[in-house]
Amino acid sequence: MARWRPGARERLVVAAVDLFVEQGYDATTVTEIAERAGVTKSTFFRHFPDKRELLVAGQDTLSRLLADGIAEAPPGARPLEAVAAGLERASSTMGPANRELGPRIRAAVAASTELQERDALKSVGLAAAMTEALVARGVPDPTAHLAAELGVLAFKRGYAAWAEGERDADDDLAPHALRALEELRAASATLG
Repeated sequence: MARWRPGARERLVVAAVDLFVEQGYDATTVTEIAERAGVTKSTFFRHFPDKRELLVAGQDTLSRLLADGIAEAPPGARPLEAVAAGLERASSTMGPANRELGPRIRAAVAASTELQERDALKSVGLAAAMTEALVARGVPDPTAHLAAELGVLAFKRGYAAWAEGERDADDDLAPHALRALEELRAASATLG
């Protein structure tokens, strides 16, 4: 196997998603994923501790980008304006490969309770990173938590709309995420 080929991590994620959709998460082995990706099993374990972690690859980077965007928002930005800056920052790193994987990841997660649990933990981690960044800006804790949760929901809704929408070369994720955040802001105003 060609271990020297670049992009092993990305190939492993794509191979895993495809296999999870084709034959189910439980029926897919690490060996099959490695073979499909064209790497050795030991290369798999250099990148991931287990197959469950494949679908949350990049979570740390995404959390950091969201938090960095919040931290870099203008000083007078209100909490949701700072969250919007975080969404824009994180969205700027998402390209065609992320868009193509979206519907397949969604299908794999929908078919596996274990992956649904892992996806929920990912959301918790993203919200925690955004909450921490908002608190560091001086946002009171309850407000920071609420704004962060809305940010996670907006990112997920925006990503789903972007991944499943019409393919337009100039269509980036950011407008979808920001539109979702605005819809959630408006919906929250009706809660009373």
